[in-house]
Amino acid sequence: MNYRYIKPLTIVHLLLFTLWISGFSQVKSKEDSRPNILFVISDDQSFGHTSFEGSPFIRTPAFDKVASEGVYFRNAIAGSPGCAPSRSALITGRHHWQNEQSGQHAAPWLKKYVPFVDLLSANGYATGRTGKGVSPFQYARDEQDSTWRESDAAGIAHSNIRYQTGTPEDVRPTNKVSNLNYFENFKFFMEKVRGDDPFFFWFGASEPHRDYEQDSWKRTDKKLSDVELPGFFPDHDIVRGDLLDYAVEIEWVDNHLTQMLSYLEEIGELENTIVIVTSDNGMPFPRAKANSYEYGIHVPFAVRYPKNFPGGRVVDDPISFTDIAPTILELSHTSPEGMMPITGKSILPILESTKQGIVDRSSKYAFSGRERHSSSRYQNWGYPQRAIRSERFLLIWNMKPDRWPAGAPQRIEPGPDNKLLPLHGVDEEGVHHSDWAYTDIDGSPTKSYIIEHQQQVTGIPYFSLAVDKRPEYELFDIKNDPDNLNNLIGSFRFEKVEKELKKALMKELEKTGDPRVVGPDKEVFDSYHRYSPMREFPRPDNIY
Repeated sequence: MNYRYIKPLTIVHLLLFTLWISGFSQVKSKEDSRPNILFVISDDQSFGHTSFEGSPFIRTPAFDKVASEGVYFRNAIAGSPGCAPSRSALITGRHHWQNEQSGQHAAPWLKKYVPFVDLLSANGYATGRTGKGVSPFQYARDEQDSTWRESDAAGIAHSNIRYQTGTPEDVRPTNKVSNLNYFENFKFFMEKVRGDDPFFFWFGASEPHRDYEQDSWKRTDKKLSDVELPGFFPDHDIVRGDLLDYAVEIEWVDNHLTQMLSYLEEIGELENTIVIVTSDNGMPFPRAKANSYEYGIHVPFAVRYPKNFPGGRVVDDPISFTDIAPTILELSHTSPEGMMPITGKSILPILESTKQGIVDRSSKYAFSGRERHSSSRYQNWGYPQRAIRSERFLLIWNMKPDRWPAGAPQRIEPGPDNKLLPLHGVDEEGVHHSDWAYTDIDGSPTKSYIIEHQQQVTGIPYFSLAVDKRPEYELFDIKNDPDNLNNLIGSFRFEKVEKELKKALMKELEKTGDPRVVGPDKEVFDSYHRYSPMREFPRPDNIY
């Protein structure tokens, strides 16, 4: 081109155009440099059950890598001891009691509770998931459900690649784990869906949710003697074996995470990917899942991103599941506009710090709670609890202490006769039937053993610890009583702690508009329709 014949104005235009193109490229480059996010959430895994935490009967090399090279949170508290309300808190940044039906087990998800994944998608992230999303909720079935969300709140599923039973490729340790090939579905997303955009991918394992193949552990090198029992379980081979079957499923999840990390490293994306690994609530055993004790709400939580987060640190700050949404939004440079007001607080300053132990002394507490879990009481009543957790202490408020915490001890047999099934679900032969009683506890060999041997077990009252009614308040010293066996309510020595935690809990519930506290309908949670199988129970004052 002969520039002598270009008018001066045209040259100016050319320069401006060149600068515009350069600026656009810089913006695009900046967008592309935003971190990827791999979010991993197992289903029903308590805090102590990783080899990083020192479990002698579980090996989790992938989790250990994330925790040792990243930041491990020693006091991560799930939104609830049940999956649906816990995942609701995680995805919205709000306590489940703030989300109406969209915070309750097997209820509709309302459109107005926008999950952070939607905003990431709108902000240029390629989003997807494999496995369990935000559930169990009822999403819109047809145009009649006009106020309900149409798709899972965790994003669009990529779950078509499955193990085929009987083929050489089926390397599952037991057919009780999901037949989804989590890793291959992630790889499909990366190669066929993601494109050039930064990604957010939700790996929602179905494990170690019940049910298990009993004695699957016998095909491994595990030993009953390796099992570390919590103090609320009797020491019996049935219980030890049940925990080993649970371990097999945790290790299956970790195996897929190992493959994902290796793949990201192979394609050069690992160092630009924030990896977050956790679980939705505690293990599916008595006095754990569906209970606001440590083994119900305290979960593993680790974050790896060496580029920006100094690794090799263990943090003691209590964090809540409500903190996850604002953290991911900040990491992805995404505005929360469009979501309902977020309650949680971003933990990015903790992640970017170089400190260990307590990093942010302004964040003293984490909160959790529950309403209903399974269909376990008269007219689908729940067992409302609210909990506050500091670094050292756990306070639980059992709001309806007249109700059975594990579910009613007797149900009505399906059919026209309204016949009561045997008390405790134990038949004339002394065999326990899990679906007959205490149905907020998942059916398991451990549950059946404790109930069948309630009179024979001496020393610690394991049966009572699992199912008996509880006082209105419970207070535990986590440092000295991690199994939550010694209620300190009323103790002169801990009077100041009790008052402080009660005051802080009430302040949070009032601030966040908990209907159980501020109304106007304090029983509204029991009125929400349940879109899953129902059981029938006698009215409590007619029989108990």
